[in-house]
Amino acid sequence: MKKYFLILFLLFAFTGIHAQEESIILKTASGDLAGTLTLPDTRTNISVVLIIAGSGPTDRNGNQESTENNSLKFIAEELRKNGIASVRYDKRGIAKSEDAMTAEKDLRFETYINDVKEWISLLSKDKRFNKISIAGHSEGSLLGMIAAENNKNVNAFISIAGAGRPADEILKEQLDKVPKDVKDFIFPVIDSLKHGDTVANVPVIFYALFRPSVQPYMISWLKYNPQTEIKKLEIPVLILQGTTDVQVTETDANLLSKAQPKAELKLIKNMNHVLKDCDTSDKEKQKPIYSNPDLPLNKEFVAELVNFIKKLK
Repeated sequence: MKKYFLILFLLFAFTGIHAQEESIILKTASGDLAGTLTLPDTRTNISVVLIIAGSGPTDRNGNQESTENNSLKFIAEELRKNGIASVRYDKRGIAKSEDAMTAEKDLRFETYINDVKEWISLLSKDKRFNKISIAGHSEGSLLGMIAAENNKNVNAFISIAGAGRPADEILKEQLDKVPKDVKDFIFPVIDSLKHGDTVANVPVIFYALFRPSVQPYMISWLKYNPQTEIKKLEIPVLILQGTTDVQVTETDANLLSKAQPKAELKLIKNMNHVLKDCDTSDKEKQKPIYSNPDLPLNKEFVAELVNFIKKLK
């Protein structure tokens, strides 16, 4: 009998731990988007944060195939510890949302924006939540701020390592050190896409950036300026940026802050792009941090994020 009760106790304890996370599905016209709902112990009348991953094949946890750091998963866990719920999800075409991907030639930046809006709509119907915030990391920042514009269901927006300049400017900066003959080809292509014109006869060597099927997406992406978009927000805004981030700079954060003077700007000393402690801006020395899923988030970052959400009225 004692053994029986011990088994029951362990079963309930185990279930209780794992009940802090639930699968959540957003049904869209082209397929399901898979996410994780993380809940604190108190489960009524609470805030919920929609966490949006950055660019490329980044999954709901902040990981890619070659770089596992669990940054977004850790955000959800820190929020849970502080009585705040969250949803993080795999974007269409990524991980468990892979089947929701339409043909690449049909994909637009607005596709991702509409997905964010639909997640917000889904959360707004859940009576457990009294406030909804959007927290976008890297490219997710731009997606989130656009989705938040004039959205009555969104109470706050948080930019985490979000770019402050249009993507064409950032691309040119990143490619500035390539050989001149390569730059002489690439920069005009970027300019054409910026103006809404596709480019024919792109050499295969440049397909990673400019293959014909991805050009319509790039055109839809390049037209957005984060400074213009964040200026439109009439809700509380928090801008979080690490000082040792080698992908997005303090300049970007300052540009966002200047465009939205009512925003709170917090520059986190010695935090890199994956939100971990890092006292160097040397890219090679940072690589191990990108691939270490055991390193915790920067403590100041967590405190600023939690405090901002808790003081929402």
